[in-house]
Amino acid sequence: MIKTLFATATASLLIAGAASAQTAQPAPAPAPAASADHAHHARPTIDSSIEDLIANPATKAVLDKHLPGINTHPAYDQFKGLTLAQIAPFSDGHITDEKIAAIDADLKAIPAQ
Repeated sequence: MIKTLFATATASLLIAGAASAQTAQPAPAPAPAASADHAHHARPTIDSSIEDLIANPATKAVLDKHLPGINTHPAYDQFKGLTLAQIAPFSDGHITDEKIAAIDADLKAIPAQ
């Protein structure tokens, strides 16, 4: 019986010791967010907001080619923060998957700066 108590006590101490030895490691710090300056210089893509595409002269030319006057649309302020794919369902068929694919191809063809 004494051996059993001793074994139980030892096991309890080992478990407690193992539990205390497993101190929680602090989570690694998250990677710093891209600065606004870095985001401004990032190459716009089809997944960029319409506002970001309009802000870049080269990508604005692509939008003007496929969607002339998009930045003068009366509702521009309401949709400028969205992507083309996000506003397509609300465009009464003016922004189709085919048009988005053509814009994407033209955006990819813009030489890197």
